[in-house]
Amino acid sequence: MAIDQTYPEIRAAVSSLCSQYQGDYWRKMDAVKAYPTEFVQALTKAGFLATLIPENYGGAGLPLGAGCAVLEEVHRSGGNGAACHAQMYTMGTLLRHGSEEQKEQFLPAIADGSLRLQTFAVTEPASGTDTSRIRTNAVRDGGDYVINGQKVFISRAEHSDLMILLVRTTPRDQCVKHTDGMSVLLVDMREAVGNGLTIKSIETMMNHASTELFFDDLRVPACNLIGEEGQGFKCILDGMNAERILIAAECIGDARWFTARSADYARERTVFDRPIGVNQGIQFPIAKAYIQTEAAALMVQRAADLYDAGRPAGSEANMAKLLASEAAWAAGDTCIQTHGGYGFATEYDVERKFRETRLYQIAPISTNLILSHIATRDLQLPRSF
Repeated sequence: MAIDQTYPEIRAAVSSLCSQYQGDYWRKMDAVKAYPTEFVQALTKAGFLATLIPENYGGAGLPLGAGCAVLEEVHRSGGNGAACHAQMYTMGTLLRHGSEEQKEQFLPAIADGSLRLQTFAVTEPASGTDTSRIRTNAVRDGGDYVINGQKVFISRAEHSDLMILLVRTTPRDQCVKHTDGMSVLLVDMREAVGNGLTIKSIETMMNHASTELFFDDLRVPACNLIGEEGQGFKCILDGMNAERILIAAECIGDARWFTARSADYARERTVFDRPIGVNQGIQFPIAKAYIQTEAAALMVQRAADLYDAGRPAGSEANMAKLLASEAAWAAGDTCIQTHGGYGFATEYDVERKFRETRLYQIAPISTNLILSHIATRDLQLPRSF
């Protein structure tokens, strides 16, 4: 059996809720690229999207590990937490660096679902993963910041009320460190759209509500600055590390879903008058995927524990994301191979989950960048860029 599961009561409750949104629901959403509004509302009503929000603001006040349990179970049940996971990892930035006034203004409404914080806007067309080279800039003008620039591959912008936005407030060439001079703003998208913010949808191979954002003299109140001006990279890192750990948990859920489906099908499918699961050519890849998944799950748990303890967790978050995404991909490949032609039939949900989980070897950070981080930061090897 799998390693002992953390937060068993939460897992059981999430699994029960997800049983109301089975494969036919997700296939319908996928077919028309629709946002799963009913599912997100159900998670919100049950309080799961407020897991990390402190109790005094209307949330559960639980650590990141509890958020991992929620999202893992969503994926283990065959669903897709990408529609709403940002509401958890954005807490890494807002809770740790937001002012008391900002928390009092926004967190209770986020907790009860009357406001959605689902957009985390960092990536740009020209900079990609080189965050220090973002060009979207904010210039102080009286009581506002005036923003100009562009973001790309920003998820859920059409389904969010608030956005955490990373901008440059000091040109890169004027900074001592290339990661200085960036700032984080909390943008009220209800006021911004049509008043300096334009959203354009990007169609992708999975149902991910991806968009481009265009800023043209968008004004944002200076009181919406999160943390100190010019120190936004430090603020955003807490959100990024939380994002990587939570998405790693989702990948563990995917991997366990794939492996369970593989094992079930191998027991039931009969060819040449016997179950295909008696063949070691079928058994061994499933067993290997299982082992890979359980090992990755331990790293996810380790990363979450470090993050919750307030200790440095950058390398562990990266390693967890790499190991879990590769475990999910390997389990998905094995699942398709086990099912044969049926693995490509939409009614089995394998091909949908296969497309969805492939994303996480690219986003929110690519496998190669993780390897570079570990090589240069942990092993002190020279940088290649």
